[in-house]
Amino acid sequence: MNQEEIWDVDAAQRYDTPGTGMFAPEILEPAVNRLAELAGGGAALEFAIGTGRVGVPLAERGVPVTGIELSLPMIRQLRTRADEATIPVIVGDMATSMAPGEYTLVYLVYNTISNLLTQAEQVECFRNAARHLGPGGRFVIELWVPELRKLPPGQTATVCQAEHGYIGLDTYDVLHQHVVSHHFQFDDGKQARLTRSPHRYIWPAELDLMAQLAGFELETRHADWSGGEFTAESRSHVSVYRVPPN
Repeated sequence: MNQEEIWDVDAAQRYDTPGTGMFAPEILEPAVNRLAELAGGGAALEFAIGTGRVGVPLAERGVPVTGIELSLPMIRQLRTRADEATIPVIVGDMATSMAPGEYTLVYLVYNTISNLLTQAEQVECFRNAARHLGPGGRFVIELWVPELRKLPPGQTATVCQAEHGYIGLDTYDVLHQHVVSHHFQFDDGKQARLTRSPHRYIWPAELDLMAQLAGFELETRHADWSGGEFTAESRSHVSVYRVPPN
């Protein structure tokens, strides 16, 4: 199951949920506000820009945005919201593809670095971010914290979310730091729709070491985009890494 198969035409068409889910204003606006602040008047590059959930409103805030995206269907969906002149997009992998121009900010949101399924690829993603940034430039990652404390001995799966019409189930391979997310969507009938996506989870300390290998320093880490305190109970984090100024 490769990334092109996961992010196909069907996924691209179902991805956008304006005003709800991860497109809800209370989720999206703090992220855009924080990224606009971190861009500091410069240009931003989004790795795995997808359909432009964050890139489009960030560009509307006056931040020049460029994207890198592997999925052609996701790019076509983005083009219904912003043309090439507004948000240029490079077709390619976020660990290796280069975008022209100079950037003060590179960002990677909503757990997407975990779509790279090896530690080596994840390290290369940090190095690729560093290649796009000058001294003082920032790389921002939003990532979930693995919920291994929920796993009783001998159990390999946890329910990550359960609500009306949806159940999310994660199955873990703790030896290789792999997890497969299973998304069950259903109505009042007896049939359910299942989609799956594989990930390699990363502990915050491991993420910091990847950053160090690429020449970054950890600047801040919060539990959310609004600056909440990151604690042992936090389920996710927003980490800001910075290239040391000359």
